[in-house]
Amino acid sequence: MPGDVQHTIADISRALAAKHIPPTHDWMIAFAQSIRPNTPIQALQRTAEFRLLGTDIVTSLQSSTQSTFPSGITNPNVKELRIPGPVPVQVLDIEDIGRSRWSQVEAIEMEERGETRKGHEVIRVVQDEEDNSDPNPPPTNANSPSGPHKILLQDAKGNKVYAFELETVNGVDVSMAIGSKLVLKDFLVARGVIMLTARGTTVLGGKLDAWDKKWREDRKKVLKEKAGWSENPAA
Repeated sequence: MPGDVQHTIADISRALAAKHIPPTHDWMIAFAQSIRPNTPIQALQRTAEFRLLGTDIVTSLQSSTQSTFPSGITNPNVKELRIPGPVPVQVLDIEDIGRSRWSQVEAIEMEERGETRKGHEVIRVVQDEEDNSDPNPPPTNANSPSGPHKILLQDAKGNKVYAFELETVNGVDVSMAIGSKLVLKDFLVARGVIMLTARGTTVLGGKLDAWDKKWREDRKKVLKEKAGWSENPAA
């Protein structure tokens, strides 16, 4: 590999590590194959970050004792555990526990019918051919950032831990993509559950398309099952 490419790879790796998402050597080598000559290093760093955030961190990120969850983190008998981090994680599941599951199902069904709610009034949403409104409107009732939220997180070693939003964290809501990456710093674990705070949580973004698509397809069914509703009630 030419020396200039090696230097570029080293620069990109350092930039990603500075954001606490250090890529594996294999991932960087694969990324290097797509590097075009004379591309500014800042552009390459942004591209590398974007692509890395769209991967499964279990295979793409380096892991160490300091950057992953400690053993026994899910032990409910441990009253409190403070972890300095930083620990990069990805979102596997998220639930709004601030609203009833039935209200969330109803909101999803309203969206499916092309409806939204304004106060107590139900409004039919129809896209006019000459409609100049925002093509990417803010999330509707089914995806609004209510909360608090319960999130299933996974670190670079594949360890899974539930987290609870102790206070509102910007970027955390049910509209965030499955596979989104977060970085946790100086966080508290209580009885096996991570306590998320705004100060200790950084949402980097990202998405794993297949995971996100499956989660959204199954979300209404999962909410109904958790609420005790059955498609085929016993006779």
